[in-house]
Amino acid sequence: MSTSAESPAPTDVSGPARQALRTLSRALLENLESLADRLTLKVLQYEPAYAQLGITSPDELRENLRGNIERGIQSLGGVVPDGADPQDTSRQTGRLRAREGVPLEAVLRAYRLGGRVIWEGLLATSRERFDGYYDHELLDAAGYVWRVIDASSAALVDDYRLEEARLRSQELSKRHAFLNALLEGRGSDPGLAQEAATALGLPTSGPMLCVVAPVDTPRDDPLRSPRDVLGNQGIVSSWHVRPSDIVGLVALGDRDPATALDALGPAVSGRVGASPVITTLAQVGDAYTLAQTAARTLTSPGVAFLDDRLPEALLVGSPQLTTRLSEVAFGDLLTLPQQERDTMLATLEAVIDSGGSPTHAAQRLYCHRNTVIYRLQRIESATGRRVSEPRDRLLLTLGLLARRRG
Repeated sequence: MSTSAESPAPTDVSGPARQALRTLSRALLENLESLADRLTLKVLQYEPAYAQLGITSPDELRENLRGNIERGIQSLGGVVPDGADPQDTSRQTGRLRAREGVPLEAVLRAYRLGGRVIWEGLLATSRERFDGYYDHELLDAAGYVWRVIDASSAALVDDYRLEEARLRSQELSKRHAFLNALLEGRGSDPGLAQEAATALGLPTSGPMLCVVAPVDTPRDDPLRSPRDVLGNQGIVSSWHVRPSDIVGLVALGDRDPATALDALGPAVSGRVGASPVITTLAQVGDAYTLAQTAARTLTSPGVAFLDDRLPEALLVGSPQLTTRLSEVAFGDLLTLPQQERDTMLATLEAVIDSGGSPTHAAQRLYCHRNTVIYRLQRIESATGRRVSEPRDRLLLTLGLLARRRG
């Protein structure tokens, strides 16, 4: 098929062949109604997409096909009305079928059927009306005839794709508008929630997650094809790229959050935060804020489920307290030489992670239990806090988290 929508020039065919096309085309136009009937039956028979979609009535389909046949014959015969575009009906058909959702492949096959009807009509007219007088010239013009038909097909494809792109952009804008409304907390309006659910392809209620991947620079790509990755696992989701982040709403169905986020893993290449489970679109606004916070708890690529990182979330939610927290928790421990300070903090972390057991901490640190006990005594002396005291242990734990983030 031609890749250009420009019609071949009449000079592309010999003078006798051009005259034959002019004569046969004018005669063929007299049978336009029967040609339209014939083509309509063929399209309905061989292209079930038209009937299955139920978007075009037979009468409307016939009228469209009739217009295309008429313009095609006029183009071949050089009798297109003054001021008319030889490919106007083709372009109109491309736009119409894109709006109706008829697959482009089906449209092109129907168009080729139309080309066959025109060619067979020209040949039959030569033989039945002119006793085969124009058969030789018509065969000479065959290449030109199909180049004209292919050029019209190319025009159809051009406008089909342009309309398809326009519709995608329009639909994307619509989805963005509804997502923004939900992020602004307007999902409590039942009517808006229903429209948003329809546009986004999500249920109006049921367990969902809001997922956020911050985009720090224009080159960042923290999530790659998340909809497809989740869809391969049968998980429905809707995703939207915004200037500052990528936002997704994930319908859990009967899955738990961990399963859904594990399924998302192959798409993750940056920091991704997930909200607690929500059950209505009215909760999306708050869930978005929490998912943002969850993402900020990460310092490297990965997925953070807020409920699993609440201590870290508390710290990132109050950054002005982080430095003070470290100073209050560790006191004079921070004045030790760096190597010694690092050893003490590593020992403290091992003791806390071991539930306060020096024996288990020693195993983690590959040193003697008595060494751990000695270091722990120095830590408690320098900080003025005891690991065995719940409140002190909490403060020391938060202090370690704050230093880890720093």
